[in-house]
Amino acid sequence: MIVPIILYGSSILRKHSFEVTGDDNPVKLAEDLFDTLKKAAGIGLAAPQAGILKRAFVIDTSPFSDDDNLVPKYEQAFINPEIIGLSANKTYYEEGCLSIPGIFEEVFRPKKITVRYFDINFNLIEEDLDGLKARIFQHEYDHLEGILFIDKLSPLKRKMLAGRLNKVMNS
Repeated sequence: MIVPIILYGSSILRKHSFEVTGDDNPVKLAEDLFDTLKKAAGIGLAAPQAGILKRAFVIDTSPFSDDDNLVPKYEQAFINPEIIGLSANKTYYEEGCLSIPGIFEEVFRPKKITVRYFDINFNLIEEDLDGLKARIFQHEYDHLEGILFIDKLSPLKRKMLAGRLNKVMNS
């Protein structure tokens, strides 16, 4: 089921999310997030962006894969994810957010991460991610902590974006 995406300015985007349990129906949660993500043509969506304060998000690189054969297709739901390791090597990459439409900025993040999460059947998975997958995972993980990509920008850059952010908030 497609659900509305919560926009910048909503207090839910600033709250810490709660663990997902079997009672939360993780299969349905992931399906709803994927449906909403595909309709919005995004590459990642966290549960808080759908108004659900649960520690879950989905990634689907199809929009990039369709445009660029060098980007491998990757589609995964992450339940109760953790980042357990970060590389010292960091890089800038332009990020945007479905909750902050029309704003894209360079964000500095680790290139590689080690993560642990459950899939929708509560199988525990631990893996290393790099490149685009690592970037999206970190962005979506931040949503579970109440952090937005604009929080990673310099105070000057945020001040320069204030007018555009106010437009998103008041739309």
